Amino acid sequence: MKLKFEITPDLVAAMAAEVAAGERAVTAAMREAGTGLKTAWRLQITGAGLGTRLANSIRSQTFPRSGESLDAAVLVWSKAPVIVGAHDTGPLIRSRDGFWLAIPLPAAGRGRRGAKLTPGEWERRRGLRLRFVYRRRGPSLLVADGRLNTKGLGVASRSKTGRGRTTVPIFLLVPQVKLPKRLNLDRDAERALDSVPGLIVANWVETRL
Repeated sequence: MKLKFEITPDLVAAMAAEVAAGERAVTAAMREAGTGLKTAWRLQITGAGLGTRLANSIRSQTFPRSGESLDAAVLVWSKAPVIVGAHDTGPLIRSRDGFWLAIPLPAAGRGRRGAKLTPGEWERRRGLRLRFVYRRRGPSLLVADGRLNTKGLGVASRSKTGRGRTTVPIFLLVPQVKLPKRLNLDRDAERALDSVPGLIVANWVETRL
């Protein structure tokens, strides 16, 4: 008995078509998984009350950037990794110089684009000097001798007689702050990873239909 095996042009074409279908399926699956993870992270951030601006810092990119590949991959990242990472891990924050962290109180107001002011910036903006007040119980304070305006902000007193002048707490001074953990990015990343095999199969089957 003799067996004869030949690779016909049709078989070669069928194998090439199957490889191409696999490349499309893997690439589409990675793109879907990346888009899903990006959306999930953005929803987490807005759901935690951190705002759409920070949520929109989450981006995704599929590789290769053009064409399809069996080795396709996706990268999901944040353009503000320090801020997002801090809310994801809930770190203990200490002053760099080992002294105090200055936490702005409502009377401090805000800087440009709603940014929090440092004590030095506050003094330059208000034209007032801050004074240290030590408290044995509770956080110490940086206060200003001025007045509260109609918006509840500490400003210089206009009275020449001192009428209406008061001591306004501007900053709380604490040795450290524990940032609460408000995000769980690993949870969504694991879900996206687990979804990849099913997405590959679904996209592969779809190309056959």
